[in-house]
Amino acid sequence: MRGTLSSLLRAAPHELPALAWAFGYFFLLLCSYYVLRPVRDALAVEAGAQALQWLFTATFATMLALVPLFGWLCTRLPRARLLPLVYAFFVLNLIAFAIELNTVVFFVWLSVFNLFAVSVFWSFMSDVFDTGQAARLYGTIAAGGSCGAVAGPLVAAALAEHRILLVASAFLLTATIVCIVMLARWAKAHPRAGDPPPEQPMGGSILAGARAALTSPFLLGICGYLLCYTSLSTALYFQQVEIVREAVPDPAERTRLFASVDLLVNGLTLAVQVLAFSRLAALLGPAWTLAVIPLLSIAGFVWLGATPTLAALIAFGVTRRVGEFAISKPAREALFTVVPREERYKAKNFIDTVIYRGGDALSGWLFAGLSAFVAAGVAALWTALGFFLGARMKSWTRDAARSSPPLPGQPQ
Repeated sequence: MRGTLSSLLRAAPHELPALAWAFGYFFLLLCSYYVLRPVRDALAVEAGAQALQWLFTATFATMLALVPLFGWLCTRLPRARLLPLVYAFFVLNLIAFAIELNTVVFFVWLSVFNLFAVSVFWSFMSDVFDTGQAARLYGTIAAGGSCGAVAGPLVAAALAEHRILLVASAFLLTATIVCIVMLARWAKAHPRAGDPPPEQPMGGSILAGARAALTSPFLLGICGYLLCYTSLSTALYFQQVEIVREAVPDPAERTRLFASVDLLVNGLTLAVQVLAFSRLAALLGPAWTLAVIPLLSIAGFVWLGATPTLAALIAFGVTRRVGEFAISKPAREALFTVVPREERYKAKNFIDTVIYRGGDALSGWLFAGLSAFVAAGVAALWTALGFFLGARMKSWTRDAARSSPPLPGQPQ
């Protein structure tokens, strides 16, 4: 069985325990989020596009406040203590919401939680696995999140009542801490070459992540890539609000529609992640893997601009989300395996939170003047950045392989 799994998942036998714990970790994390997502999306439709501008801006302001706090924690705590502390904080938040739920605060909190908790997850993955392992294993690890994203809407549909959903989400999130502990043990037994001991705090400045993200050409490229993605996602989200409002007047039907679309997206994503990602990554290389969904987005926005219907919205939205979650997201996360540990946590967190939500907030206010055809132009820039980042990563990985000493049994 171990040999069959190793062959199917393209994992070495000693990597299977870590792969299983990482799969379970991401499953629990995204299941806890998707239990709550249909409620948020239904509330967003009722609030309308004008309210969304302020909600995205409030989310961005919250991110700005949290990044220095996270940087301060990174300088003082080793990852074995840092990660459980972050997730325990979010569990306490959910318990508080179960006691008293405020719609605006909940919308902002869920948007923050989604990015922050997932960013910390991928920081940990880039710290545990190296670049070669990421190319082989990230698709399967991401599939754990897709399984959770399939299970989450099913749990939400079955339980329905808000307080029960909040408690269920808190329970799932608590279970992630067990996975973190087990992964940390495996990583201690199989350390990455050249990395400092995991028990050692990262040290450095509180704002080191922001400084690195805004001065390194490679990290700036990632910022631009993510800004293009999040701006286009926000543009599509605003189109969704307007098209769904007109096509589906009943709020309950809207919630069911969003849950059904989530289920379809996550089911298709799971199939691509398990069956195709590692093979696509090997076939296409990092540059084309990063650029394929931006290229599809150019055609999709042109189509939506010419035919702004519910059918076009769903077809393009599903295709884009499946491609993002199954292909672009794992490929983008693998970029952080070639940077130092401090940048994996601090710079990555700054990029995934402040840059991401900054793009949301900016595009939220600019969306009134942004047509689908202009969005297609942004997608062209997104494509170019994908080729740049992929080429740089391939070059660095090749240079690192040449400079590394040969393993026992390899020719000199």
